[in-house]
Amino acid sequence: MIGNKALTILKKNTMLVVLVLVYVFFMITTGGSIFKPMNFNALITQNAYVYILACGMLMCMLTGGNIDLSCGSFVCLLGAIGGVMMVINKMNTTLSVIIMLLVGIAYGCGLGYLVAYVNIPPWIATLAGYLAFRGLGTSILSANSSTGSIAPFPDDFLSVFSGKVFQTKMSVFNVPCMAAGVIAAAIIIIAIFWNRATRIRKGYAADTVLAAAVKAILGAAVVLLFMYKLANAGGIPTVLIWVVAVVLIYSFITSKTTIGRHFYVVGGNMEAARLSGVNTRRIMFLAYLNMAVLTAVSAMTVMARFTAANSTAGTNFEMDAISACVVGGVSASGGAGTIMGMVIGATLIGVINLGMSLMGIDANYQKVVKGVVLLGAVAFDILSNKRNT
Repeated sequence: MIGNKALTILKKNTMLVVLVLVYVFFMITTGGSIFKPMNFNALITQNAYVYILACGMLMCMLTGGNIDLSCGSFVCLLGAIGGVMMVINKMNTTLSVIIMLLVGIAYGCGLGYLVAYVNIPPWIATLAGYLAFRGLGTSILSANSSTGSIAPFPDDFLSVFSGKVFQTKMSVFNVPCMAAGVIAAAIIIIAIFWNRATRIRKGYAADTVLAAAVKAILGAAVVLLFMYKLANAGGIPTVLIWVVAVVLIYSFITSKTTIGRHFYVVGGNMEAARLSGVNTRRIMFLAYLNMAVLTAVSAMTVMARFTAANSTAGTNFEMDAISACVVGGVSASGGAGTIMGMVIGATLIGVINLGMSLMGIDANYQKVVKGVVLLGAVAFDILSNKRNT
């Protein structure tokens, strides 16, 4: 009995176990370099776009395994538009950000309409954007810069999307950062036991006190360790706040709201969902509108990270987002997947990228490894489903 429970728990947390093992592997092979504070900071700053885009990609995939191939090229186009506004024309930063968001909303509405109401297959509609936006973005950059790159962006824009909260020197321990970690750890502990009490009160299956305590301790320990490392790296990156905000919002939407459950229902069986009264067209429309808005947010974090807009921005971003979702347990056929699973998948991809870079492995071989990981995740998902049927 105990063995069966342990096996069930292990199966539910397979990718989390894999993440821990991969991290330990890189701890050994890099001589502990990956555990340095600056590399904790790099894990967030270099992969923030993955977390943000993957939240949107997850919503698309839930509707039936649909994807958005255009998000990477759209990042390039938005970067070019933002560069022209803020750097070339010296427009107000707030106004420029609003305009970029409006461009994202406009594209999302158009794409959502084509997919949901004109019934153009999502991969066709987004493939058109994949080709068109990269070309348009590159043309805008070439027309406004002899180098094909626009820089630097204003300081107020950079501080919002790539600065640090309560920044201190690297040699000074950041107390506010650690205090934020303690508060976050306390919130995690309270949330886990609150959720358990709520499930018991409603008559749902709930974790034992021991299981809840283990989850709370491990969750709090991870947060405290992470914030301790960031406290030794100068403070909390502002992009981490964007990532946490997006992840929490979409975690709430997918697990606690009616419309969030509709995404799962549509992906599980669209015709049954329609007959049950779910507006399937609206769900498809919202999925791609949502994806475009998150792409706009992601574009801003990328622009701020590189302090420039260039034609290579966003290259393969769509593949990174899809990989994070699939590795994190989002079903390739739709109807299954969680935000927290996606976070684990994105973190695993980020750790692999960072670890192999620290080892000096060629970028081409890094792609090979990520491809194998992606294939393994899909194979695991398919085999698991077969055993459950």
